[in-house]
Amino acid sequence: MVEYIIIVALIAIAAIAVFTFFGGTVRSQVGGMAKELSGQSAGSAIDKAQKSADKAEKESKNKGLDKYTNDNAR
Repeated sequence: MVEYIIIVALIAIAAIAVFTFFGGTVRSQVGGMAKELSGQSAGSAIDKAQKSADKAEKESKNKGLDKYTNDNAR
């Protein structure tokens, strides 16, 4: 039972990380689609979604295990 709880916790943490990285992109894209469907221009929402996606991509590249250093090592 404990193993299942640990697995569920790890999946939840991964889901939170994904939503943190890509949540702004998804919100901007949905907002842009809603504006376009209503007949308005969604250029600013599309630009915001692109900037958010670029930021998320850079963050995910900067947070790999290869960037880990142990400052306490002697």
